[in-house]
Amino acid sequence: MSWRPPARRRPTRRPRRRRHQPDAPIAVLAVVAVAAVGLLVTVVNWLLAHWWLLLVMILFTALATLGWWQQRRQRMQWEQAQARALRYGLAQLDALAHRQFEYAVRDLMKRDGCTDAVQVGGQGDLGADVKATDPQGRRWVIQCKHRRQGERGAAVGTPELQVLNGTGRPVHEADIVVMVTNGRITQPGRAFARQQRLHLVDRQVLGSWAAGSRPLWELLSALPPPRKPSDLS
Repeated sequence: MSWRPPARRRPTRRPRRRRHQPDAPIAVLAVVAVAAVGLLVTVVNWLLAHWWLLLVMILFTALATLGWWQQRRQRMQWEQAQARALRYGLAQLDALAHRQFEYAVRDLMKRDGCTDAVQVGGQGDLGADVKATDPQGRRWVIQCKHRRQGERGAAVGTPELQVLNGTGRPVHEADIVVMVTNGRITQPGRAFARQQRLHLVDRQVLGSWAAGSRPLWELLSALPPPRKPSDLS
């Protein structure tokens, strides 16, 4: 065998460290900031040189805002006038569906000045179909019972009033709890309502309320005192 010199080991190369490069996003942001400042300076200088145009723009904006506000105010006044003129006959109310009847009661409360009146009846309403706050600050919770046949329909009795009584004040925190129907209310139901301080709006009271211009609180008795002073109190 012939002799061979041992193979030389190749020296291991250490990985070269990459030079630290500036963060590209920061550089881009710096360029954008410089450009924005330059643009702003150019615009300001232009406006200073054409100050009359800036004055025209301000005047035009002020006139446009004033016109928009006047239109909005006129529209609100028209809507308020329409609400105050709202009237229903008992025949109209009888012809409504139950949900429509709830909306009609809501609109009558709005006519009387309860600007926050809202229809909330539906599944899980816990006895409240309409909620509202009157101008005296009192919170109203109203349950509506619509009868297609009006006075000939099924009378509202104690069971319906018990449900309303169980949720009107404890759950909905109402000051005034009301049952409204275009039909009749039984005598036991009336006795229960007196005991529990529930207010009843039967067909007769509903007719006076819906066809007239007096708010509901003027047609009911034994209401709690106002929470705040009001022109209507």
